[in-house]
Amino acid sequence: MAAVDAEKPLTGQITCGSLLQQLQQIWDEVGESDDDRDKMLLQLEQECLDVYKRKVDHAVKSRALLLQTLADARVELTNLLSALGEKSYVGIPEKTSGSIKEQLAAIAPALEKLWKQKDERMKEFSDVQSQIQKICSEIAGISGQEESPAVDECDLSLKKLDEFHAQLQELQKEKSERLHMILEFVSTVHDLCAVLGLDFFSTVTQVHPSLNDSAGVQSKSISNDTLARLSETVLSLKEDKKQRLEKLQELATQLVDLWNLMDTSEEERSLFDHVTCNISASVDEVTVPGALTLEIIEQTEVEVERLDQLKASRMKEIAFKKQAELEEIFAHAHVEIDTEAARAKILELIDSGNLEPADLLTDMDNRIVKAKEEALSRKDILDKVEKWMSACEEESWLEDYNRDENRYNASRGAHLNLKRAEKARILVNKIPALVDSLVSKTRTWEQDNGITFAYDGVPLLAMLDEYVLLRHDREEEKKRMRVGQICPCMNKYSEHVWLSIKILLVIK
Repeated sequence: MAAVDAEKPLTGQITCGSLLQQLQQIWDEVGESDDDRDKMLLQLEQECLDVYKRKVDHAVKSRALLLQTLADARVELTNLLSALGEKSYVGIPEKTSGSIKEQLAAIAPALEKLWKQKDERMKEFSDVQSQIQKICSEIAGISGQEESPAVDECDLSLKKLDEFHAQLQELQKEKSERLHMILEFVSTVHDLCAVLGLDFFSTVTQVHPSLNDSAGVQSKSISNDTLARLSETVLSLKEDKKQRLEKLQELATQLVDLWNLMDTSEEERSLFDHVTCNISASVDEVTVPGALTLEIIEQTEVEVERLDQLKASRMKEIAFKKQAELEEIFAHAHVEIDTEAARAKILELIDSGNLEPADLLTDMDNRIVKAKEEALSRKDILDKVEKWMSACEEESWLEDYNRDENRYNASRGAHLNLKRAEKARILVNKIPALVDSLVSKTRTWEQDNGITFAYDGVPLLAMLDEYVLLRHDREEEKKRMRVGQICPCMNKYSEHVWLSIKILLVIK
């Protein structure tokens, strides 16, 4: 029963006092001595002290850990503000009062917001630095996937971010300028390839595959190497264009010379209008696609060779044609030339080959020009010669008319002859003045030119002098006839004089 009673306190509220009382009862029942009891109590006391000591040590450690956490939080807060470039932040408690946990609880929201702001800022830095790296790689010509750029977490200030944005804008501007240069180069290459008849896509693909739009590449290379190679390609194509134009212009000049030499028809010349149209063009003026293809140059070379071979066979025909033109000019100007000797000389020059055909034709052209100039200088005199000879014809007709004893009969056409006779008398009366004027102009012409003015090989002044003498003799005969002193022999003389005048008229 006593043991049962001793266990009853265990079922109630357990305290140190109740446990000690229960321990005393047990010792009493057992019969422990006081010394043993004291030892056991000291042992219990020591065990209690050890428990308290462990608890205190744990509490000290926990407090130190909290203090370190608080210090780290304050350092982190300072570092975040420094990294973000913020001097202060709304929400950070100014006073450090309260318990450690209260202080930590006060700092925690600000830290959380700053960490979030840091993450967002780092993302912005990563984005802008990635774009900068990408453009720099494009400029340097580096291809392939690159690692993301490292972000300096110690400096995430807006100032630094603005610096990166400014650098990015400069690079974007440079990229835009480079792309514009690339497109200009590509456009120039396209135009040059079109003029030269080259494959544009093949040409730009050799520079860089991204320049070929048909390849489906979205972004074009803007690297220094691509720009340099494009520039070299443009210079090479321009030099090629220059050389081809010079070659084609040389061939076109030969073509025109041969055409002019052989008097080629306009229809035949029109077949090479696309060649001769650039005969005096500058390099920049030639922009028509296909104007300087190798095929056109080869066709022109073949045509020049063909005409050059044809030239020899047609030279005689052309030279005689020009000789005929020269003879016609002299014939109209009543200048006598030895046509047989001239044609024989032309044949001799062509057959001997001592004179270039072009030089021969140029010489003949010069002679034609001089002949036209001489004919023009003779025109005034020749017009007066025509008038003089026409007047002499009328004078001859009037003489015959006056000898006709039936001229006044009322025959058919008599009135017309009468009118003609009246006009003839007026014209005949003008002959002396006309002859005097003709003599004066002829002498002046001979003085200016230093040669004799010949009419169909006969000196004109000699013809005029003979005419004046014959006319004078005829006038003297008329005077003698009026006074009745004419004799049969004088009639014969008169007929002889007038016959001489008619012979002069035959020259016409």
